[in-house]
Amino acid sequence: MVDPKLYSLMKVYESGSFSTAAKQLSVTQPAVSQHVRALEQELNVKIFERGKGGLIVTKQGEKVIRCAQKMLGLYRQLEQELSDGRDMLDHLTVGVTHTAESNPIAEALAKYCDENNAISIKIVTMPIKNLYKMLKSYEIDIAILEDRINDPALKFLPVDTDYLVLAASTNHPFAKRSMITLNELKKERLILRLPNSGTRSLFGAHLESNHMTIADFNVVLELDNVATIKDLVRRNFGVSILPKSACLDEVKQKTIALLPIENLSMMREINIAYQSDFSQTDILRGIVDAYNETLKTYR
Repeated sequence: MVDPKLYSLMKVYESGSFSTAAKQLSVTQPAVSQHVRALEQELNVKIFERGKGGLIVTKQGEKVIRCAQKMLGLYRQLEQELSDGRDMLDHLTVGVTHTAESNPIAEALAKYCDENNAISIKIVTMPIKNLYKMLKSYEIDIAILEDRINDPALKFLPVDTDYLVLAASTNHPFAKRSMITLNELKKERLILRLPNSGTRSLFGAHLESNHMTIADFNVVLELDNVATIKDLVRRNFGVSILPKSACLDEVKQKTIALLPIENLSMMREINIAYQSDFSQTDILRGIVDAYNETLKTYR
């Protein structure tokens, strides 16, 4: 049903090489080249150009790639829906951020599956920008993220309100405090998420409102894995700025203390984002209910 030329196109785009794409598709390189040339002739555009570093996608080629991603995503969705109908099984592909891996979202999804045997969920972890792209191209069914964009093709279901806070070991002097100042934080060893993370961006934006930047602080480590950051904080290698929702288990076990930073109210909303043509909204409400039930275990 799907034109095989689209598979060749996407493999070339993903691998950056005609020969690598041919190997992955188990066909000859001339066959892959012919597929791409045929698409260029049909659409009267140039999709790839040769550059010093390899293949470069043209501006018109980017439009072709986006359309191909959406077409293949829709076809995969159709295959899944037909398979679900035959097997009486609903399969959901959920995109989450790295932060969501450490907050109750993953546990809530597991709880929902446990209570609904007819549901199978696949979790994909990506940065927020990637999740939006995958959602628009139907590579994932829904995304659970700490963000909301203005896009008429997407709908959003609020799940929770979250806050960024200072996370410190319970052995750190800050653990006995009710609040700290930015000047006090400047003296600490700071462990942060990578610059492309939503957590880092929100922290940076609030610093700017106080006429400061992250460069004013003693950042000793930057990494993307929230679980590793929490482990380092717990062992008192530094303090960090983390979502409150990602540290509930550590707070319950009294290994990490959370406290606000004076003049920084870093609030954000957790949402389920989905395409306007997504029909299984009862599943979304069930996930929200499972999330609220999961939160009760941390109180």
